[in-house]
Amino acid sequence: MAVFFKRLLLSALLLTLFVLFFWNVVPLRAEEPQTYDSKATAESLGLVPYSLPKDFYPVYPWDWFPAEHKPYETLETSLPGVKECEFNFAGFLKPQDLYRCDELGLKAMVMVENAHWAGMSDDEIDQKIKETVEKSKGHDCVIGYYLIDEPGAKSFPALGKAVAAVKKYDPGKIAYINLFPRYATTDSVENPNSQLETKSFTEYLERYVQEVKPQFISYDNYMVEYSDDMHDKSKAAVYYADLLQIREIAQKYKLPFWNIVSCNRIQDKTPAPSPARFAFQAYTTLAAGGRGLGWFIYYHRPDFSYSPIDPQGRKTVSWQYLQAINKHIRTLGPIMNRMESTGVYFTSPTPTPGLPTLPGRLVENLDVTASPRGNIKTVPPIMVGEFKGEDGLDYVMLVNLSLEYPARFHLKTAKEYKNIEWISPLDGLPTPLITDDSGEWVLPGHGILLRLQ
Repeated sequence: MAVFFKRLLLSALLLTLFVLFFWNVVPLRAEEPQTYDSKATAESLGLVPYSLPKDFYPVYPWDWFPAEHKPYETLETSLPGVKECEFNFAGFLKPQDLYRCDELGLKAMVMVENAHWAGMSDDEIDQKIKETVEKSKGHDCVIGYYLIDEPGAKSFPALGKAVAAVKKYDPGKIAYINLFPRYATTDSVENPNSQLETKSFTEYLERYVQEVKPQFISYDNYMVEYSDDMHDKSKAAVYYADLLQIREIAQKYKLPFWNIVSCNRIQDKTPAPSPARFAFQAYTTLAAGGRGLGWFIYYHRPDFSYSPIDPQGRKTVSWQYLQAINKHIRTLGPIMNRMESTGVYFTSPTPTPGLPTLPGRLVENLDVTASPRGNIKTVPPIMVGEFKGEDGLDYVMLVNLSLEYPARFHLKTAKEYKNIEWISPLDGLPTPLITDDSGEWVLPGHGILLRLQ
């Protein structure tokens, strides 16, 4: 009998522990609060995207002017070179320095100084934006206000109030916030205070849109450089994943997006920049439907060598490469701003696994080679961006994703077109596409915009 009661007590104890576990632990996991509404839409959130002139595609150095680290980093010595480098937007300035952008015809973002958003009251946030707007009045160059770079999710409620204040005090201007890339740290048991302050990049993006209610999405990604010019496939995959997911979120909420990329050598273990790398970052942004392009960073810094401006304040070869690509983007960007991005595809095999492959709505297939004589066995992968133009015509951007080899292609479209033209990146004028056996060529990292009639 004693053995029976001992077994009964043991069974009761085990049952109690079992019930407590499922009562306290399992329901908590199942009922963990959803941090964002998966059914939210642009309409339900009341989102209003920014509206810049159709002939203006923001191309800017992601830097502060004047930086005041060196004698040459002044308004008078640096901003004329910024304009000469084919930038149309000078980055971030203080209100008292805006006059120089007005004189040069450059656009600018006004820095909201000494703002620690998460620690400020609603009134303090409102007053800070109001004061900055009042200090910036009378300057035609102002397109918006710089709020913060790479915030964690804990700052989103305060940033939502700051964005609302910008809309209130200067309607139509941009509240500028730049987001982390996906390779920033996420929350975990080992790392409860991460950079994103969320458990995933998707949660980070969704909460940003739903809590901040921004006018656009801006993010940075330097994996083209960190991947040794896309040779490290795991790092290269991060670049493509960010580009496509930011595009997806932007389209879901009917917002434009900007991409911040690298124009220098970040850290000692990365390679120096090349014309192909500059082109690759710019053209993949265009092909994905990006509406703005920033280059990090303009001035030389101890950890950022091979920048456009060297330690003595002189223009470098990087500056010259950047000038050429900026010219392309300033020509093609305003044309593509008038288009709707309808799809992004890649030739097979894709440069990294899991990317969407042809056929698309417009392009059925591409025959690609790097050598007509067959001496180069590598077949450069091609990114295909498909668009519907404001004029009702179809457009395609093809980007050679190889940073080493030129790509000759023959295009097979999903339907027959009477006329196919490529648009010059220098003057925007059309030229008939070569459709015979000789084919058309795209340089390493570069793109070609086609108009299909």
